[in-house]
Amino acid sequence: MDIWGVKNNTLATNEEIFGVITRLANTVSSLPIHLYKSYEQQENDVADLLHGEANPSMSAFSLINELEVSRNATGNGYALIERNKQGTPIHLWPIDPETVVVKRNRDDNSIWYEVSSTEFHVLVFNTEMIHVKHITPLNGVVGISPIDVLNGPLKFQKAVEDFSLNEMKKKDQYIIQYDRSISPENREALIKDLTHMVKENGGAVVQEKGFQIDRYESKFQPSDLKTTEEITRSRIANAFNVPLSFLNEASATNANAGEQAMIQFVEMTLVPIVKQYESEFNRKLLAPQQRQQGFYFKFNVNGLMRGNTAARTNFYQMMIRNGITTQNDLRVLEDLPPLKDKSANMTWISKDLFPSESQMKASINDATSKGG
Repeated sequence: MDIWGVKNNTLATNEEIFGVITRLANTVSSLPIHLYKSYEQQENDVADLLHGEANPSMSAFSLINELEVSRNATGNGYALIERNKQGTPIHLWPIDPETVVVKRNRDDNSIWYEVSSTEFHVLVFNTEMIHVKHITPLNGVVGISPIDVLNGPLKFQKAVEDFSLNEMKKKDQYIIQYDRSISPENREALIKDLTHMVKENGGAVVQEKGFQIDRYESKFQPSDLKTTEEITRSRIANAFNVPLSFLNEASATNANAGEQAMIQFVEMTLVPIVKQYESEFNRKLLAPQQRQQGFYFKFNVNGLMRGNTAARTNFYQMMIRNGITTQNDLRVLEDLPPLKDKSANMTWISKDLFPSESQMKASINDATSKGG
C-alpha cells in the first residue's frame, strides 16, 4: 500500500494542511543557523552544509525545507550523512521516508537505518542519519504522522463536503396535484408554464382552481458546512501545535493579536522544533571532541520575537542601558554591519552613561588621579 502517496495526496488536496505545513517548513528553513564556539560564530565546511550547500544538487534551505515537509506529512524526515575518509561530513542527502526502515539491534539495543531507494541501498548506524520527527511512543523510534491523527476528522469533513456539493447540484422538485375535472389542455399548459419557470430559475405561475403545487427544496445548509470547517481547522491546529489564527481564522485581526500569535507560535511550536534539529546536528555532525570544546549549532529565532518598531526600540534601549548587551550584539540581530568603534563592543550602564565593569573602574581611577 502506497501510504506516502495517500499522505502526499492529502497534502496536495487539503488547503488547511497544505497551509500549515508550508508555514512550518518555510519558517524553519528560513531561520539563520550558525556554528558557535562559546558564543562566538565559527565558519568551516561542516557549518556550510547547513547555511550554504547541503550537497552538489541542493542548497541548505532546500534540505531543511524538505526535511520539515516530510516530518509534518509522514511524521519523519531523514537526511543521510556522507563523510570523507577522515569522518568529516561533506554532504547531506534527503531521503524519502517510505524507503527507510528503522531497526533495533537486540544485542546492544542500538538503532540502525536501512535505506532501499533508487539512489541508496545502505544499512547505517543511527549517527549517520539525521532524523527529525513528531512525537513517538515510549517504546518506539518512529514519529507519528499528524495526517494519520487527523484521518477521522478529514474523512468526516470530506463526507460533509460531498453531501453538501450533491445537495447544491440538486434542483428543487415539484409535485402537481389536480382534480380529475381539469381538462388535458389546462393541465399541459400549467406544466409547460411551471417547466419554463424552473428552467429560467425564477418567475411566476398562475395556480388556477383545481391545482395544487408543492415544492421540495434542496436540503443544503451553508451553516452546517461552515461549522464542520471550523471544527476541522481547530483539530488541524491542535495536531500541528500551531495557533488557530494561522489557519486564516479571524482571531488575529489587529497588530497586537498578530504579535501575540507570533509569540505563541515561537514559544510553543517553533522552539521545540528547532531544538530537535539542533540536537540532531550537534550529535551527528560534530565529533565528541568538538562538543567538549564548546562547539554547537544554533538557530536564531530572536528575529521572530522582535515585535513592532516601538516595542523593539524600547527593548533595545533597556538592554543597552542596563549593561545586558552591546551595540554590536543588537546590530547583529538587525542584520546591520558591526561598528568599528571599540565602545560598540562594550556594555554600558545608565548614569548617563558609564562603561561597565573594568571600563568604569578605569574611568574612576583616571578621574581620581587627575583630581589628586
